Amino acid sequence: MKYLVTDQRDIRYNLALETYLMEHADLQEPILYFYINSPCIILGRNQNIYEEVNLEYVRQQQIIVTRRTSGGGAVFDDLGNVSFSFITKDDGHSNGAFSKFTEPVIAALHEMGAIGAKLVGRNDLQIDDKKFSGNAMRLEHGRMFSHGTLMYDVDLSVIEKALNVPKDKIAAKGIKSVHSRVTNLKPFFTPEYQQLTIEEFRDTLAQKILRVNDLKQANEYILDDAAKQAVEAINQKIFSNWDWIYGNSPQAAIQHRQHFTQGTIDFRLKIEHGHISYLQVFGDFLGQADVKQFAEKLIGVRYDRNAITKTLINVDLQPYFGKIERQAIIDLLVRQE
Repeated sequence: MKYLVTDQRDIRYNLALETYLMEHADLQEPILYFYINSPCIILGRNQNIYEEVNLEYVRQQQIIVTRRTSGGGAVFDDLGNVSFSFITKDDGHSNGAFSKFTEPVIAALHEMGAIGAKLVGRNDLQIDDKKFSGNAMRLEHGRMFSHGTLMYDVDLSVIEKALNVPKDKIAAKGIKSVHSRVTNLKPFFTPEYQQLTIEEFRDTLAQKILRVNDLKQANEYILDDAAKQAVEAINQKIFSNWDWIYGNSPQAAIQHRQHFTQGTIDFRLKIEHGHISYLQVFGDFLGQADVKQFAEKLIGVRYDRNAITKTLINVDLQPYFGKIERQAIIDLLVRQE
């Protein structure tokens, strides 16, 4: 088995590298690939971003959001998490066989003291009935990868905020995440493994899976300059592409309502392929102009703060909404809490 670790911390690049390896690498030997990400949310291929992600919170916290090419639910990563991927030929018997790829990971965790770690259900790793790893697969053209997360010392308080969208405000199609109780692995390890840096945890895990005492003994997979350029092209085409991340979301119906001193505004929107396809405005605010004209200006606009702000920058909103401030109106259109 070959081994690869990247020093990149951008989830979009790291997923692009994984895609490149699956599609183009010589897989006479499987590749074990590890990566660590700065704070990010990774949606499953078929999920609705408006259903899964508190977009206002992640914007404020500068959390990267992207979408992977495999299925499954939304996950939050930060610098306390290690992700792993087994990239190999499809032998015709591995589709859905998560145990085949998680068993060596679980065995390594047991050696580090987390003896209660186990595969639960189809694709989750748990300890004490709490999830510390989600796993997913992609198969295509006789090749495949099976990848997963490992929460070593993740900031658990962020998960609840970033992946908590009020369910009474949105009705959406798409594959929904099943949010389980989560935990970090660190407290379950023996003392010698509880003070590791995230890189030390990654490397220790790799050594145990590869059965080497030093990673210099591992059969490293080398990326040449042409491969690196190809990875960046995949990144721009897919994982950093707004249309892939947002436009790939199924249709969503959203309601945002707020009472101001100058009256109540109630926005009802439909979002298709990441763009506003329908907007109706209700309320008892004291505007004089027909709000249908306001709504028409936003039809077809990307449903994100920057696009909406740019569209309305030269529009006088006072005739529509009275003395309610422009920024408050924009905030209400895009907010999720």
